[in-house]
Amino acid sequence: MPFLLEIRVRPNTSRNKVGGSVGEPPRLVVAVQAPAVDGKANQAVIKELANAFHLRARDFTIVFGELGRDKRLLVDGDEKTLQAKLEELMGEPTLL
Repeated sequence: MPFLLEIRVRPNTSRNKVGGSVGEPPRLVVAVQAPAVDGKANQAVIKELANAFHLRARDFTIVFGELGRDKRLLVDGDEKTLQAKLEELMGEPTLL
């Protein structure tokens, strides 16, 4: 069963980082250097998430928020492992 991941994207940051949370309900923060133009930020987000979760980029599918900062993704992988990694990442300091 796919894992639902809710994130908040911060494009045009000084460095790429996955960690921290924002909002209610909490969403994982993904900061990327890429601008929010022509899908560049989305590609960078998926690449960073794949690195953070130790998965392949093709394991992530954006199902909501293609053009917005708040996104929902379906992730193929072991649900318990993904949930544990998500909690670890959300506990990190948020990059503002």
